[in-house]
Amino acid sequence: MLSAGTLAADFATSVIGYNPGVGFATDFSTGAGYTNALTALGEPSRVTPGLFGGPVDPFNPPYLREQVVSIGVGGSLTLGFGTPIQNRAGNPFGVDFIIFGNSGFVITNGDFSGGGITDGSLFSANEGTTRVSVSADNVNWFTLDPSKASVADTLFPTDGVGSFTQPVNPSLKASDFAGLDLAGIRGRYAGAGGGTGYDLSWSLDDAGNHVDLSAANFIRIEVLTGRAEIDGVSIVPEPGVRTLALLGVVVIAFARGRGRS
Repeated sequence: MLSAGTLAADFATSVIGYNPGVGFATDFSTGAGYTNALTALGEPSRVTPGLFGGPVDPFNPPYLREQVVSIGVGGSLTLGFGTPIQNRAGNPFGVDFIIFGNSGFVITNGDFSGGGITDGSLFSANEGTTRVSVSADNVNWFTLDPSKASVADTLFPTDGVGSFTQPVNPSLKASDFAGLDLAGIRGRYAGAGGGTGYDLSWSLDDAGNHVDLSAANFIRIEVLTGRAEIDGVSIVPEPGVRTLALLGVVVIAFARGRGRS
């Protein structure tokens, strides 16, 4: 689990462009749109604030206008990263970056007080199609193979206690969560924080040919049909780098503690 130790460089740092498209989400009480693209920067939500908020988990996704940005049909969101996304075959499951939405697992036993059980079906998920593209220079763009790239804002619902830079096993299907409670879902996640994983090795040019893209500094999420809400995008770091970074934080904290004493 990573929280205070998570580095800001692991997430999108700038909004390059945003088109809300048609049919983006609006607040049911005020009619205001979920159109603040800045909510996609930094790490995804771990807690939903307010009277009806609480910890974000696979049964309780982020839902406030201050947490997610919505993309309707024909819309897009383009994000930049201060640290390049690297194409590393050695990453867990080959995943190089993760997109987080606001889908959640449906509770089927009627227990919303902490004992919920799901059948694996989702609510607030994008029931349409998306296109995810990547670029190193914001000029030359490459589409991730749609036969491999899952629809954004579907599996896997966010878990605020998990690591946002660790992907869930992408071979898991919705049916693999049937009959599970929160503890069971977290067992399937194996410490990950949810989201949908993508691999730069899926990059294709306009002719559909594979492109050997070693790194990307920009990603674009386009909604072709349906609607998607985005809470954040994370970079999967090189295996071992995260451990070293956290060790450094611990060493610095220990040294400061000795200095004060």
